[in-house]
Amino acid sequence: MSSTLPVPDPAVLSAVEAAVPGIARTRASDRLGMAHDASHYLLTPQAVLVPESAEQVAALLRTGLPLTFRSGGTSLSGQAVSEHLLVDTRRHFRGIEVLDGGARVRVQPGAVLRQVNARLAPYGRKLGPDPASESACTIGGVVANNSSGMTCGTHANAYQTLESMTLVLSSGTVIDTGAPDADERLRALEPALAEGLERLRDRVRGNPDSVGRVTAQFALKNTMGYGLNSFLDHSSPAQILAHLAIGSEGTLGFVAEAVLRTVPAHRLAATGLLVFPTLRQAMAAMPALVAAAPAAVELLDAESLRVAQSDPKADDVLRGLAVAEHAALLIEWQEPEEDLLAERERTAADLFPALALSAPARLSRQADGRAALWHIRKGLYASVAGARPSGTTALLEDVAVPVPALADLCDELIALFSEHRYERSVIFGHAKDGNLHFMLNERFDTDLERYADFTEDMVRAVLARGGTLKAEHGTGRVMAPFVRRQYGDELYEVMREVKRLCDPAGALNPGVVLTDRDDAHLRDLKAVVTVEPEVDRCVECGYCEPVCPSRDLTTTPRQRIVLRRELAAAHAAGDHELARRLEEEYGYDAVDTCAVDGMCATACPVLINTGDLTKRLRGERHGRLAQKGWKAAAKHWTGVTGALDLALDTAKAVPPHLPEAASRAARAVAGPEAVPRWTRDLPRGGKRRRSDPVENADAVYVPSCLNTLFAPADGGPGVMEAFARLAARAGVRLHIPQGIGGLCCGTPWSSKGYTDGHDAMARRVCDSLLEATGQGRIPVVSDAASCTEGFHRLTGSLGQALRVLDAVAFTAEYLLPRLTVGRRRPSLALHPTCSSTRLGLDAAIARIAEAVAERVVVPEGWQCCAFAGDRGLLHPELTASATHAEAAAVRAGDFAAHASVNRTCELGLTRATGKPYHHLLELLDEATA
Repeated sequence: MSSTLPVPDPAVLSAVEAAVPGIARTRASDRLGMAHDASHYLLTPQAVLVPESAEQVAALLRTGLPLTFRSGGTSLSGQAVSEHLLVDTRRHFRGIEVLDGGARVRVQPGAVLRQVNARLAPYGRKLGPDPASESACTIGGVVANNSSGMTCGTHANAYQTLESMTLVLSSGTVIDTGAPDADERLRALEPALAEGLERLRDRVRGNPDSVGRVTAQFALKNTMGYGLNSFLDHSSPAQILAHLAIGSEGTLGFVAEAVLRTVPAHRLAATGLLVFPTLRQAMAAMPALVAAAPAAVELLDAESLRVAQSDPKADDVLRGLAVAEHAALLIEWQEPEEDLLAERERTAADLFPALALSAPARLSRQADGRAALWHIRKGLYASVAGARPSGTTALLEDVAVPVPALADLCDELIALFSEHRYERSVIFGHAKDGNLHFMLNERFDTDLERYADFTEDMVRAVLARGGTLKAEHGTGRVMAPFVRRQYGDELYEVMREVKRLCDPAGALNPGVVLTDRDDAHLRDLKAVVTVEPEVDRCVECGYCEPVCPSRDLTTTPRQRIVLRRELAAAHAAGDHELARRLEEEYGYDAVDTCAVDGMCATACPVLINTGDLTKRLRGERHGRLAQKGWKAAAKHWTGVTGALDLALDTAKAVPPHLPEAASRAARAVAGPEAVPRWTRDLPRGGKRRRSDPVENADAVYVPSCLNTLFAPADGGPGVMEAFARLAARAGVRLHIPQGIGGLCCGTPWSSKGYTDGHDAMARRVCDSLLEATGQGRIPVVSDAASCTEGFHRLTGSLGQALRVLDAVAFTAEYLLPRLTVGRRRPSLALHPTCSSTRLGLDAAIARIAEAVAERVVVPEGWQCCAFAGDRGLLHPELTASATHAEAAAVRAGDFAAHASVNRTCELGLTRATGKPYHHLLELLDEATA
């Protein structure tokens, strides 16, 4: 049979290669991995292009080939997928430059919104748009979709805060709209475009009906069609063009760079949940609440409240509510100063008694209380999407209407859910903006007619109330057929003319924003394949991608999952050749180069850890002989670690080219997954762990076997000796149990999928630690964050109630208050680890770091180093890719000291930066000596 994956057009690939050599990715995994985004559409590109500069993008545009630009891939309306050429603008367009003390910022399209805000935070500023996807969405999408969010309304979105942009037009012309001669340059280089924009400006302004309709539509949050308010708000062709590009979803040009004005990031906030008997009563309270100037007012309907009651962070009042027709408003005030927030709280205290509330209302300033409320609101999507039936697609839609029409629209939407048999469909949104989100679970392979009928009814309901069919998520493909219906013939023709002027050949993101197909929203829909329980909940949102250390080398967690779905689809279709190619490419791209660091789970709204999938897949590779071998290693761990220690000592004692050549030869024979690569930057072997029984001990200390494997940096004491000295100085007694050399956290087995060996080690460790701790009477302390996490998993797998603490947390709580710090270092580059992040050690690490250094910096570009036990030895290219950005920041920083909280992470960062990294407790030991 012919392949289900179309072969790329050779002429197209030749044209790309001639324009910009070496940027096309055409493997099956490359194309199918990027065929999926957060929307419910699926189109497979002919190739994925990875340009490195605006000049290269201009060269691509000059070919006239159809192009779709994609960065974060978090858009929900189908604007970031294509059957033509997909241009990845995330990898090489990440520049962030803070200007004017944070008042402005120059950004490129691949910069993640959260990372931009992190750069602005020291100045007390942030970007105006604040979408819920801020941890993953990029500036490219923020600009292309005119993103807004929970607090920015229409006053601080991308359109309102844009100062200028560098725009690459379809002809390849590059225009900096912030240049003093921008209009003259535009008229000289693109005279037809400049003249056409001025002509359309006069056409819109000269038509009272157009002026009225545009004014009404853009008084709302509105990302439907093109931003025709540009013709009313701006007069010069360059500024009109720049603002038309906002929200144009890559159909008018490529925004290579933007300068955005920032807004204050208020440091104080008070948050509360107001519960009303009915949605209409909640809406009746809106005028009074809005008059009190809250930063956010978020709506939760009755079904949302039912879902929220199952949230672990729900309080007793919410859990005890007998939800009938109730609705709630999550409200928050934000202010820069204490007295201003106190005044807001007094106003709220006067206002709340006059409202028809079903439960007592109270405002909280406490971080945990506020976080719990926002967790409930933001967790609605995750709760419903994660519980959806396997094989269904989660659709998150958004609309906006004038606030007085909000209650009526909610009533009609709920009636439509019932009429069209949609269950557990929640309605929530930004109430003060009249902006609703609602979610549907759909099976497109069997229920397409239902979806089509519901869409028609929903469109009628929104437009009948003077609303917009897309408030925040962009027109995309999902609402392109309805643009004319929302704006009318005259304004639709203006939009058509804008597209013709900017993109005469129609090559930019074809089929998005404007379309000639009435059924465009019903084509190329994504049918979700049931694959395996670890990942079937995935909604392909892409939130995991910015935290994945392999994202610039091979694949991301989302891509690992969608490629499993594509593999299953190929098997189901009988396309065995495609399945073979995918399996072959998946081995290295997805299994070998996954760090199994679990950071994806910290970002995933449905809590998927793709590391669990990777571990299982690695386990399935192993034969019975390998499983037996690693089980034997677990039983003789003292000897195994001693042999490895001796091997490192021997390698360090001979000329380095000998062990380097030996490891290369062994890897060539046995494969890079079987034999680590020895390099001359590795240390010699470490120190054997020895038991030290102590009666009436305060804690049981289990030094990591990393202490045996690797010597400390720069001949230092190492964390094992440093922690013991710190405890002695603080008068805290540590007991190191008998047989310590044979104990391990189990990570070497779990990360590789050796389940038998892991189970054997788990039983030995639990028996030993239960005895040593007096059945859990005192805590267990581990001196490597990854080992601490491993012990948590290992003891939890057997249901043992052992309290396991990391040495950093133990030191911060029990030792540091009893120690006297002498000389502090002037500066410290600090690398928290993925394990320390997941364990919640940030506060403890910061406390100790601030005790040993005057200035503590977590460098820009910080993320998991991906050394991942021995992964950095098996695949050094993974660590090199993961640490690239952080290493550049460290080398530019001239720090007095460098520290982490895991020996293998110290090795990875030392290799990446050329700077000696020590365990943080080694520095504290030195400072308190």
